[in-house]
Formats: sequence, C-alpha cells, structure tokens
Amino acid sequence: MIAFNDASRFLDKTAQGKPIDAADRARRLARIRRLAWLLDAAVKVPGTRFRFGLNSVIGLAPAAGDAAMTAVSLYIVYEAYQIGLPPAQLAKMLGNVAIEAVAGSVPVLGDLFDATFKANMRNIALIDAYAAAAKGARA
Repeated sequence: MIAFNDASRFLDKTAQGKPIDAADRARRLARIRRLAWLLDAAVKVPGTRFRFGLNSVIGLAPAAGDAAMTAVSLYIVYEAYQIGLPPAQLAKMLGNVAIEAVAGSVPVLGDLFDATFKANMRNIALIDAYAAAAKGARA
C-alpha cells in the first residue's frame, strides 16, 4: 500500500523537493517511454509476437555494447528519480537493470536473455503502476 505522502510527492515534487508541473512530468514520462520502447521493443519479428530493440542489437558487441546499454537503462532510472519515484521503486528498477547487465554479459545466451527480459519496459511498467496508485491515493 502506498502512503499518501509518497503518492503526493510523486505527483508534485522532484527528487530534490522542488515543485514539478504536470507538463514537465508528462514530457519526462513520454521521453523515457519512447526510449524504453526503442531499446526493448522497436522491431517486430514478422509472423510472431516477438519484439526486440536496440538493446538486443547493440548488446551483441562484447562488453562495450552491454556497458553502453546499461548506461542508457540507468538514465531511465535517473529520470524516475527526478520525477520523484520513491526509493523502493527505484531499487526494483535498479534490480532489473542489474539483472539484465549481468545476464547480458554472458556471450550469446546473454544476448537472448536481453531480448526477452526487457528491463526497460519492466521499469516503465513499474513507473506506470506507481503513478496509477499515486493518482488513486490522491483522489
């Protein structure tokens, strides 16, 4: 259960406690949603329901690809922090990124894991679930 104070903080304040307006929050959320989709689900395999993104392609480059994609995934977590997501949610998001980074470092199997785990889309789902609960707590 989300406490009202946590919910109102997400709706009204940045991580630094500064007021955040609805338009800025919406722009930030739209930007990270597009980024997550590009990283995890931009390309559909014809004749299937399977999608993959740049994370799967760039991650094929040994070490550097996985490091670069982890950095981009951490940007999504940073934006969630900036719009006021609480530490518990941020920890879950960091866990998703860590799982994908560690598993993705294994040659070939890690790349297959990256294509199916989709840490960025999972993190967007965490943000959306918290935002929905926050709106309900505020109403």
